[in-house]
Amino acid sequence: MGLKSLFSIPFARYHASRLKKARASAIHAQSTIFHNLLEGGKETLFGQEHSFSRLTSYQDFKNAVPIRDYEEGKKYIEMIIDGKEDVLWKGKPIYFCKTSGTTSGTKYIPITKDSMPNHILSARNALLSYISETRKASFVDGKMIFLQGSPELGKIGGIAAGRLSGIVANHIPAYLLKNRMPTHATNCIEDWEEKVDAIVEETIKEDMTLISGIPSWVQMYFEKLLKKTGKETIKEIFPNFSLFVYGGVNFNPYRSIFDKTIGTSLPSIELYPASEGFIAFQDSQKASGMLLIVDSGIFYEFIPVEDYYKESPLRLSLEDVEVGVNYALIINSNAGLWGYSIGDIIKFVSVDPYRIIVAGRLKHYISAFGEHVIAEEVESAMSIAVEKEGIEILEFHVAPQVNPPNGLPYHEWSVEFANDPADIGALALMIDRLMQEKNVYYRDLIEGKVLRKLVIRKISKNGFVNFMRARGKLGGQNKVPRLANDRQYADELSKFAE
Repeated sequence: MGLKSLFSIPFARYHASRLKKARASAIHAQSTIFHNLLEGGKETLFGQEHSFSRLTSYQDFKNAVPIRDYEEGKKYIEMIIDGKEDVLWKGKPIYFCKTSGTTSGTKYIPITKDSMPNHILSARNALLSYISETRKASFVDGKMIFLQGSPELGKIGGIAAGRLSGIVANHIPAYLLKNRMPTHATNCIEDWEEKVDAIVEETIKEDMTLISGIPSWVQMYFEKLLKKTGKETIKEIFPNFSLFVYGGVNFNPYRSIFDKTIGTSLPSIELYPASEGFIAFQDSQKASGMLLIVDSGIFYEFIPVEDYYKESPLRLSLEDVEVGVNYALIINSNAGLWGYSIGDIIKFVSVDPYRIIVAGRLKHYISAFGEHVIAEEVESAMSIAVEKEGIEILEFHVAPQVNPPNGLPYHEWSVEFANDPADIGALALMIDRLMQEKNVYYRDLIEGKVLRKLVIRKISKNGFVNFMRARGKLGGQNKVPRLANDRQYADELSKFAE
């Protein structure tokens, strides 16, 4: 055991004890943050417009501050870009995080001096929680790679701007810099395939112990490594590779192909970083879900999904949430976000402590016929079917086929297989049965002969990669939506079908 790993264990135990205290006082922590946010925001333009100085309770706040998404609050961001100070939070942001919008094109999410620690320390705490629980710390002695976008930053309105991963890359603690890969120059390569090729060259002879990234892009890196070396598994190349860290998607559908590619099943840590804040991380290998970060500058609100589009939706603070309910996640933060809907659907799997899973996106669903299908349901059905059938998938996307040439409408599952199923029709029937078990609305539509059972369309090898390349979205934090209520993606994917 090296010096870093030796000293990391007591360091991890210390921080784990602090996290334990935060878990035990989550409601108090949220109350403190709520009042600190009101105090910090009362002299801002937003605070004055919404009478922060007169608000004393959460109910007052709900009455004064409406729920907004980015498009609805964009005017405040434009004021900051135009040079105005004290708009959403005191002073000016130190960064704008660039992310893709829906109707507004690129979104610019503010990151302030006060909110920056939330982005930096949360990933660290996830690793420390793992070390504290497992007493496994040898990975800190080896090399670590984070597959991400370019760390190069531009400027807008005089404020540094870039992708979240790029912003965070500029704040890596000094003690990790010698372990971190790839080099800055390689990380700045814009073309994703060229970048991954360069990463392969840089890492192929290194002692890689931790690898992090969106699973589909990590799989691409693995495949290039295997092709370059002629080896059969990643463990033959990196024998000390011992921890996989990921975020952005449900890992379960990919787990079987990862186990095969790596050559063994490795521990993994799930993270929930968003441009608007680091929301949660997996703090235990024994418990399901991710620990909600309750003491890091974010006050959360939760709206039951069925209420979200109502004129006056039910808004709940943390103390009133229930296990098993799908909630739209709303945040208020020291980045200057107020009543801000980030577009995610979460579900609590525990309230002691508060642990969550990401169930989907508000705008990524299928309800062409009133079926209300969400990502959690399709991911769960696919994961179960993959395990039962012993097959491996690389990627998939689900969309409604409303006007087929013949017969009833159906849900079309575009799937890229690593190994073809013995009977694709039988696999489709299994997944359809699982979907009917998970979603009563879908079952009623099948039984009522409004829909016929789902159809699987095979996508050719590297079809999803080619699809993303054609869209100019290859690599980085880009990912294919798991499902959509229209055929924007499905029709483009049809060009890559077998």
